Amino acid sequence: MPDIPPRVAKAFLRDMKAYFAEKDRIKADEIAARQLHALREHHTGKKPLRLTDVKRMFVEMRDSESR
Repeated sequence: MPDIPPRVAKAFLRDMKAYFAEKDRIKADEIAARQLHALREHHTGKKPLRLTDVKRMFVEMRDSESR
């Protein structure tokens, strides 16, 4: 993934925290979907981003923060 603007990165982190704080799984999926749409604007890879990719990024980022 290419460099993304700071405002997009900050929104990603804010939404990641909201995703894990959200108890309603539908609302959590809506948060991840919002980030999917934001990240697709900056994605240049061969494979399109999917919702599961965003959720995986959230988990990996959370896990790396706890180390």
